[in-house]
Formats: sequence, structure tokens, C-alpha cells
Amino acid sequence: MKEFKSFYKSVGGGEGDRCQYPVRLDLYGKGCQHNCKYCYARALLEFRKFWDKDEPSIADIKKVERVIRGKIPEGVTVRLGGMTDCFQPMEAEVENTYKALQFLKQYRKPYLIVTKSDIVAQDKYIEVLDKELAHIQITVTSTEDELSAKMETATPISRRILAIEKLAGLGFDVSIRVSPYIPQYIEYEKINAIKCDKLLVEFLRVNHWIKKWMPELDYSEHTLKEGGYTHIPLERKKELLKGFKKKEITICEDVQEHFEYFRDNFNPNKEDCCNLRR
Repeated sequence: MKEFKSFYKSVGGGEGDRCQYPVRLDLYGKGCQHNCKYCYARALLEFRKFWDKDEPSIADIKKVERVIRGKIPEGVTVRLGGMTDCFQPMEAEVENTYKALQFLKQYRKPYLIVTKSDIVAQDKYIEVLDKELAHIQITVTSTEDELSAKMETATPISRRILAIEKLAGLGFDVSIRVSPYIPQYIEYEKINAIKCDKLLVEFLRVNHWIKKWMPELDYSEHTLKEGGYTHIPLERKKELLKGFKKKEITICEDVQEHFEYFRDNFNPNKEDCCNLRR
């Protein structure tokens, strides 16, 4: 197995300025077995020949433990998985994320999990997750298993929803993450029926690679250009959001003007668009 050496980093630039959780710990790297068609990491790495969906690289867990013990600053919530999913299928064999969760619990470091897998809700992982430290976002990219299978080789949507409801029922800080939000793939009623009070929405941003990998999508509403991507205009985004009915809805935004609007007029926590429970 190939070693992934750059597993710990802090994101800079505009994203780093907006995001409250720019410190990332990637237990797997240079590829992801989910191989999502809309993945920004894949778009950045595949054309450089750094993307291996079949055999991603693996961080040395001994080095990970040293970083968790001595490098993560006090009070910082580290995100598990920024460029790859920390619960991709190989986790069942390698258990890098399970071991990292043990270290995070031991050294009392808070963390944010973003995943498209239901492994996080298995009893084995629930035993090591710490409600005082863990924040969990499970991504729902469509409301039909068949549609999601066209975009990603991840856990079926129906199982992800069961995982969300299980974790929410147990009292974990868990959110439904509609990311990327592709309106033609989402039925509001099914999202609203999920037994979880928190919803995060992140609209699809489109570039050349997304259009190449997902030619079936209608991109006619992506008319705003910023940062190398095209986006849906703000007024249309506001209209699309009206269909979601959850107690807490928050928007993760890439367009600076839109980020400022949702921060000041929409998000329940102006300081944190992830809306993590403190």
C-alpha cells in the first residue's frame, strides 16, 4: 500500500478565510474509492495523474497519532476528510479512521466528519465516537439510490438516511448535508421527512471537468462566473431553498457575495456556516 504523506494541512485562500474548519486530516489520499463525478478534489488531481480511485494512498497511523497528540492547536476542530472520504470502503479493512478516532478521543480533540458512508453509524464506531467532540455530516446527493449510483460508488442513499437518523436519535450532533445540491436530483419531501433537525446545503459549482463527467445535467441556470466555476445566481438559490423545511438550515457558499448574504440573513450561526453544536 502507498503511503499518503501530506495527510495534515490547513486550507488557505478564500476558502480558508470563510471556513471555520480549514485544518484537515486526510486518513486516505490521492484518490477515493467513491470517485464522485462532481468531486472538486478529483477535478484538481486526476488530470495531474495524482488520482487513483482503485488504490488510494494511506496515511501512516503512527504519524497521524503524533500529529493529533502534538500538532493540532487547542480549541481547533479538525475536519476528517477534505480531499477524500475518511469512511470510504477500504476503511473496513485498514481502519485508519477508527484508530484516529481513538486518538482524538484520548487527546480530547474535537473533529468534524463529512462522509457519504454509513460506516460511521456502525456500533463499533459509535462506541469510539465522543458526543462532546464529534460533529457528523452525512452527505445526501439525491433522494433515489439509482440516481446516486450514477454519480458516485458510495453507500446507497437509503442507508445513509438510516445512518443519519440513528446518530440523531442517539443524540450526536449530526446534519444532513445536501452537497452538492443538484435541484433536479432532490425531492424536498424526502429530505424533509428525514428524522434530523439540521440541514446543510451547498450548491453545485461547475467547471469543465464537471460538465465532462456529468453531461446529463442541465447547466442552463449556472450563469454566474467566479473563481474558475459557474454558479446559480443568488436570487434563484433563494427560491430553491424555500422547499426545505427543517428546524435549522445553513448554507455553505463558495461565491463571496452569496456567502455574505447567507451569513447575514439566513444562517442560524453567523460565525459558522457548518452550524456545529457547541
